[in-house]
Amino acid sequence: MSVQDAVTGLLRTLDPETAHSLALRGLAMGLGPRDRTPDDPVLAIEIAGLKLPNPIGLAAGFDKDARVPDALLACGFGMIELGGVTPKPQPGNPRPRLFRLSEDRAVINRMGFNNRGLDAFAHNLLRRRQTGVVGVNLGANKDTGDRTEDYVTGLTRLSGLADYFAVNVSSPNTPGLRNLQSEDALEDLLGRIAKARAGLPAPRAPVFLKVAPDISETEAGRMVEACIRHRIDGLIVSNTTLARPDTLRSPYAREAGGLSGAPLMTPSTHVLGWCHQASAGRLPLIGVGGVASGAEAYAKIRAGASAVQLYSALIFEGPGLASRIKTDLAIRLKADGFARVADAVGAA
Repeated sequence: MSVQDAVTGLLRTLDPETAHSLALRGLAMGLGPRDRTPDDPVLAIEIAGLKLPNPIGLAAGFDKDARVPDALLACGFGMIELGGVTPKPQPGNPRPRLFRLSEDRAVINRMGFNNRGLDAFAHNLLRRRQTGVVGVNLGANKDTGDRTEDYVTGLTRLSGLADYFAVNVSSPNTPGLRNLQSEDALEDLLGRIAKARAGLPAPRAPVFLKVAPDISETEAGRMVEACIRHRIDGLIVSNTTLARPDTLRSPYAREAGGLSGAPLMTPSTHVLGWCHQASAGRLPLIGVGGVASGAEAYAKIRAGASAVQLYSALIFEGPGLASRIKTDLAIRLKADGFARVADAVGAA
């Protein structure tokens, strides 16, 4: 057993939120893995102008305050997404709010955008030393009077400090937030985001919309068209789900919050496929939900994703997971005759 495996096993014996805090502390101390092996050229991909050495990304939620971006990039990710961050600091929902469903290789969280706010986030971003693609997941404060304005505030405040932005209107843990996915609200949101971007100095970072898996095929198509109309650069599919499959075995299965991990793989990939069909190549997609292996990353890519993100799988597989997925994915691409990731996008 490696040291990393032993540490991962030890952390799984602790309360999930305590384990997460210790993992962040360890990374800040330089105790995380360092993937020094050059990425196979077959893994390189460009998304909305972002040149990634590989398509394996870290999803939002792990580093909410941009505390350890350099350490996370060193783990071998092609990109990392920090946050979600809201304009003002907020404590989030009461604990316990994070549940490890070990029997199901899944997680339920109802964190509620707990973070230290934009000023602390910006301060931490300015301390970055390592190059790499770093995105920011933008959220809205629970008690704000204008949630759309919160996204505009985040975008303008952090302009020039991030390589891309994700507008998160799909977290299930802020009451009413998903209402921003409705037709009229989404039009207003994306229109105001587009107006704010136009006023920012060039070069302007790409903006992605992060959507829920709990939508219909019709809604997926409508969101794709809205993004294209307002020149949003891509979609992130998807956030956590409110659904509870009958297959869940953990005693925590009925806890309130968003479910992620292995049970999300199939439903999120269905929505990804709908978005790919609706976009017909006009909008790049990032696939999230249930990725824990090269096979699952490959399935997302074949369903239409140009890149994938993961988070929950790290809880069960440890921080060296990105490196293992890259190796397996490169083998799968070559075995099927693909010279690059882009050639496999939507192949299914």
